[in-house]
Amino acid sequence: MNGNLEYYRVFYYAAEYKSLTRAAKELSISQPAVSQSMKMLEEALNTKLFLRTARGIRLTTEGEILYEYVKSGYEQIAQGEQVLKKLLNLEAGELHIGASDMTLQYYLLPFLEKYHEMYPGIKVKVTNGPTPETIEKLQEGMFDFGLVSTPFDKAEDMEVIPVREIEDVFVAGRKYIRLKNHMTDFHELTEYPIISLEKNTSTRKYIDGLLWENQVVLHPEFELATSDMIVQFALSNLGIGCVVRDFAKEYIESGKLFELRFNKMIPKRQICVITSQKMPVGFAAKRLLELLLQKKQETAEEKQPENK
Repeated sequence: MNGNLEYYRVFYYAAEYKSLTRAAKELSISQPAVSQSMKMLEEALNTKLFLRTARGIRLTTEGEILYEYVKSGYEQIAQGEQVLKKLLNLEAGELHIGASDMTLQYYLLPFLEKYHEMYPGIKVKVTNGPTPETIEKLQEGMFDFGLVSTPFDKAEDMEVIPVREIEDVFVAGRKYIRLKNHMTDFHELTEYPIISLEKNTSTRKYIDGLLWENQVVLHPEFELATSDMIVQFALSNLGIGCVVRDFAKEYIESGKLFELRFNKMIPKRQICVITSQKMPVGFAAKRLLELLLQKKQETAEEKQPENK
């Protein structure tokens, strides 16, 4: 490119208003400065762009050709500024989230409802998948942030923010009612058909690891893709299902399923927000994250005992 970009800016206003005086006023510079810029641009391009007239200036043939391109560029810049303004005001834009069935259904969904009411112009894309897949796609730059459940392998460039506790339970239907008030040992699970998630999930990884520490290895009769289906299989008395409590809560409270009691506690886990330090979080996504973290803070304050 020949010439300083500022020269083209001055050229645009001079050509637009066909007046060096008007261009100087719009640009808040002196008329001699406008004249000097035009002279420098003409020298850089080795051609005459303006002709002086009694009424001001007019473009030469070369000037007319250049003006059409410069004008198009300025119009594109103006449109870009308008789009950017809408993005910054959250009037438009989009965000991409990775989440599992559980984190979406029992944590994220209420926030998405509120967010959509506040910013209806923002397009929200949620990609559903297990925790390992969510982490992989986050690192590839496909998500603004992810919602995953522990345990998972934390990358060095990953920021992890716990936002909610979750609890794993084993549930069964009437066929196994004899276990309802029985204090069960983990080893006893090997005597029954087990319904679990597939091995590539954080829930399965966590439960397998916990049982391994207690010298127990399960070989599930049914390995399913979703926790909702595990609950349905348990309701059909096909075995003892392992799920996050939220999925079975309704059926436990209604008495259609019961929760097994163990002589050892199953430690609670966490739903976490994850972001990658390599990839900047989009403006729209930042606002949703603010809502998530605000709720976390409010919940923490509610749990604190009142000062006496």
